[in-house]
Amino acid sequence: MTGRRTNRNHQTLILAIFLLLLSAQLVKTASEYDPYKILGVSRSANQPEIKRAYKNLAREWHPDKNKDPNAEDMFIKISKSYEILSNEERRSNFDRYGQMDENQPFGQSQHHGFRNFHNSFYFDESFFHFHRSRDFADSKYLLHHAQFNSDILPDSHKRPYLIKVTSEWCFACIHIEPVWKETVQQLEPLGVGIGIVDLGYERRLATQLGAHRAPSIIGLVNGKVTFFHQAVVREHLQQFIEDLLPHRLVEKITDDNYLAFLDSWHVENKPSVLLFDQVPVVPLLYKLTAFAFRDYVRFGYVDQGDTHNTRLLRQFNINTYAPTMLLFKEDTERPVDVIQARGMKRQLMDEFVSNNKFLQVPRLVNQQLFDELCPVKQFHRRRKYCVLLITGEEQAFLPGNKAFVDFATANKKEVLRFSYVYQRQQQPLCLALLNQVSLTPQVVILERRSPAGKVLYRSVNGGWNGSEEDKYHLQEQLELLQKDPTYLSLDATLPELNNEMAPIFIIQWMNAAYDYILQLYDELLYSNWREMMPILSLIFSALFILFGTVIIQAFSEPGENKPQKPKQQPRTEDDASSGASTSSRPPKKDFVEVTELTDITYTSNLIKLRPGHINVVLVLTNASKNALLRKFAKEVFSFSGTQTLHFSFLNADKHYHWMPSLLRSASDATESMGHSEEDEESSDYTGHVLALNGHKKYFCLFRPVFTGDDPSNSETSFSDRSRKSRSRSRSSSHSRSRSSSREDGTGTKSGSSRATSIEVHHKLDRLGLWMERLMEGTLPRLHVPAWPSLDETANTSSTES
Repeated sequence: MTGRRTNRNHQTLILAIFLLLLSAQLVKTASEYDPYKILGVSRSANQPEIKRAYKNLAREWHPDKNKDPNAEDMFIKISKSYEILSNEERRSNFDRYGQMDENQPFGQSQHHGFRNFHNSFYFDESFFHFHRSRDFADSKYLLHHAQFNSDILPDSHKRPYLIKVTSEWCFACIHIEPVWKETVQQLEPLGVGIGIVDLGYERRLATQLGAHRAPSIIGLVNGKVTFFHQAVVREHLQQFIEDLLPHRLVEKITDDNYLAFLDSWHVENKPSVLLFDQVPVVPLLYKLTAFAFRDYVRFGYVDQGDTHNTRLLRQFNINTYAPTMLLFKEDTERPVDVIQARGMKRQLMDEFVSNNKFLQVPRLVNQQLFDELCPVKQFHRRRKYCVLLITGEEQAFLPGNKAFVDFATANKKEVLRFSYVYQRQQQPLCLALLNQVSLTPQVVILERRSPAGKVLYRSVNGGWNGSEEDKYHLQEQLELLQKDPTYLSLDATLPELNNEMAPIFIIQWMNAAYDYILQLYDELLYSNWREMMPILSLIFSALFILFGTVIIQAFSEPGENKPQKPKQQPRTEDDASSGASTSSRPPKKDFVEVTELTDITYTSNLIKLRPGHINVVLVLTNASKNALLRKFAKEVFSFSGTQTLHFSFLNADKHYHWMPSLLRSASDATESMGHSEEDEESSDYTGHVLALNGHKKYFCLFRPVFTGDDPSNSETSFSDRSRKSRSRSRSSSHSRSRSSSREDGTGTKSGSSRATSIEVHHKLDRLGLWMERLMEGTLPRLHVPAWPSLDETANTSSTES
């Protein structure tokens, strides 16, 4: 007995020691994961201090910013600690019992086993918990690529979506699962769309969203994707959804601005909804409803606890014990519909607003509104008719417009829709119905027959001024329409309506630029390098192109002052004496500006030419004008960038006396030139080019030469004479002797008969070389005492005297 008792005591002692060690281990585990220690705050810290500490630590240990291997573990601990301490109930539970949840120690998971996501395993009924089966509740939220583009993207313009990107082999995805489910249960009844994307099965959709890792949480509003970067806490996710919604969805209403808010139906063409509630901030449920119906209704919020709203509450007799919604249309003193409920549900609010989307008599401001008010006739539905008032927006039309609204209010019928248009804003529509611009308001009854715009219609005779007689006449016409549908005897095809509410282009551009800058900032702040590569590549490409262009321009600009070699033309042995070729400034433009010398331009382009400037003049005739000008422009193009050179042409058919007068004046001043009487009397100066210095009164002369090969072998004697003439012209460029080409009567006759187009084309073949010598200053100069006038009578009188 004693031995048995001793063994029992030993067993009890061993069990007690085991329990003691186990309790110590649990206490140690709980102390290791003390949220106060992790956040570095005292147990008496208030919520602002806890939030401040969490933000600093989350910024420091965010895995995208901190490359420490333990950064992800630490970030998860920080997020979980803040999740506990930011909730007063969980914080109190932890302070009392050391538990993170109502019945679970902080150091344990929801699967009743300790886990460390990267350094340890955790155990449950499936051992390592891989491959984990998907929750049946999540299967209804799974998104596919085709479904996302066909359904979710268009629907995101009516309600925001919260999308989780997950994977089967993701530790962190398991960690955020409880918070995700709690958030879904809270936001989905409010109208937030929920979606789940599995990276393993929907890689294409994940790539479209830009999600390359799990877990990721994405917000989708108006087709725009935004990533969630804070700790996965329910409060943060709710705030994330609120921040995604457009600003000024709901206007704060007080005693001072409620009249202006309700009267804005004239401009906005929308009914107005006022929500009265006790909370100082606009509830998320109301914001989501406003987002869904923002194209139809304007929303305002009244805080019943605000002292500035007493007159508003008293005027509409608002019950302060339950949220109340009032809907106003044209009458701003009495609401057309009211709902009041302690637990305001999304379905109730949607029905309330959707039943009152339009004014009693809305104005047609775009095609979408026209399609909804006046739908196309369907065979299985009752006919619907639109009673349209075509009027103006000036003050004189207001009484008639108000009378039309009163008539529509008193004649509410399911088959009738009353509306009006401003003739100045929708002129194409009004012209299609009236065939003219009407000075007085008109009423048209129509029925849409096809989406292409075909309608049956009839105008009400007598117009509309709002009198009792007009009301009676319109009532009579509507009764006839009900009895006989063929009453609408006219048909027309209506054009699409102008969108009067569309913002101007600069506003659209500024909004798009603002959204792009925000998106770029967000991606640069939170994205990892792999996600940032496309953006960085785009930025560096743009910078490379920009600076490359600047550098090229910077290096090419001084090149305008550097000499540039012109294209070398074929040269013969006789050209060796002409010297090395020089270059000139390249042209600044891609054309040559050539001015005709006339009585008007002669003085400014020659006599009063600025010092240092030279006018290069081509002599031509009407017959050779086109061919010579093209050749002249080609030869002098490389010199056209020189600012001291000007280019002109002289028509010898108009001013045939000017060249003989100029040469005679030069030969009188220079007796050594030895010009013959035959040369002075010659009138064939076609193809001559003169470089005239108007200030110093000298010129240089270029005589035409023929360098092309003669296609006719039967004219060998003429070719020989041409080569002889060309040789003499090069050896003495200032000589005017052309007698070698006319040694006898036969030669002269042959020369005149060879004035073919190919000879004219080759007259300026050596002009480029002559221009180079002109720029070098090596050409002989012929001085004149005075420039001859283009007027023939003046030259004749000067010669006789």
